[in-house]
Amino acid sequence: MPSLAIQGMQWGDEGKGKITDYFASHADLVVRTQGGNNAGHSIEHQGKRYALRLLPSGVFQPHVVNVIADGVVVNPAALLEEMDLLESEGISSFHLLLSSRASILMPYHIALDAAREQALGNAKIGTTGRGIGPCYEDRASRVGLRLGDLLVESYLKERLSEALAIKNRELAAFGAKTYTVEELLAWLEPARKRLSSYIIDTSEYLSHALEEGKKVLFEGAQGAMLCLTHGTYPYVTSSSPLCTAIPLNAGLPLTAVNHAIGITKVYCTRVGAGPFPSEIEGELAQKIRDAGHEYGTVTKRPRRIGWLDIPELRYVHRITGVKDSALMLLDVLGSVDEIRLCTGYTLHGKAIDTMPSTIPEVSEIVPTYLSMPSWKGDISHCKTYEELPLEARNYIEKVEELSGLSFVIISVGADRDATIVRKDIF
Repeated sequence: MPSLAIQGMQWGDEGKGKITDYFASHADLVVRTQGGNNAGHSIEHQGKRYALRLLPSGVFQPHVVNVIADGVVVNPAALLEEMDLLESEGISSFHLLLSSRASILMPYHIALDAAREQALGNAKIGTTGRGIGPCYEDRASRVGLRLGDLLVESYLKERLSEALAIKNRELAAFGAKTYTVEELLAWLEPARKRLSSYIIDTSEYLSHALEEGKKVLFEGAQGAMLCLTHGTYPYVTSSSPLCTAIPLNAGLPLTAVNHAIGITKVYCTRVGAGPFPSEIEGELAQKIRDAGHEYGTVTKRPRRIGWLDIPELRYVHRITGVKDSALMLLDVLGSVDEIRLCTGYTLHGKAIDTMPSTIPEVSEIVPTYLSMPSWKGDISHCKTYEELPLEARNYIEKVEELSGLSFVIISVGADRDATIVRKDIF
């Protein structure tokens, strides 16, 4: 299969890093198509855990070409910091390409992000504070800078002047620091010197690679329920993490994505504010949080915990078309006495079968639960599906039956080898 997309099926943090890393070893190219350094992948490499924020997950594979495509917003200082960190660990042979159409995330975006969250008070979204939303806003309002602008210094200065005529007024309205063209040109200079040689038309490059039959992996950032349009708006990210948005964000036709694999965690997590129908609180939530190391890859914030939500999975299955999925962190549920599955929703006394579109409705959902016994033990040694305890297999098959998904990969531990492959799809 020439191309494969990774699709987070929940609110993000489903374990995409491990599966992306697993497939990256089989790929010729790994492509990041949206988001910025607000998202992170945790990847184990040679016994050490790395947190990638902007760099695609193929950087640990010397043969892979890593592409940051058109739909990404790039903080150049953060990208250089990440590259320097890897190089300090002896990882420097990766091949990187940057889209000339990718947006540049500037210091004033970060300042505006913080100022707006503070102004919202109790109604704040719970952003990571990294300026992602304001940067995407500038793209839509046509005052944003793009990486290609770094290649022509005079044009870069012109674009900065135009942007600051607007951005400084916004910053001043919040009482925040304003900027001069000169100080921002100085801030961009290290990026202009070090990143210019990586900047190309990645749309054209990817098109040729697919025509040549190269194996392309489109890695996912965030999860479907954080989609700007189809997630729990306004408690969402500022782009679309849906696999259906990949062609637009990579400058490719609809046919470019041959197959998508969902990434589903055996329980749900959510970072930041917003409704969360199957949320668990108290000691049990903390037990699962600690067993699953559920703290933000980028922010280190403790993630909210919930039981696996079947109606939410059916909703994402419907809007993405994803049928095959990896089931992640199965080993974590061996630490609890009883497993619960959210199998349905009731809203105002009436059963509903989909995720409502408004926050008041999602907030008033009453979940229906099914209880199942846990296997109570370590399963990380299991190499085949048949070796899993009966209770684990019953759980998997019940989720498949209720969700419409087929779990082709099952993760039973953090290591790459702690993975049961039931169907080879890449």
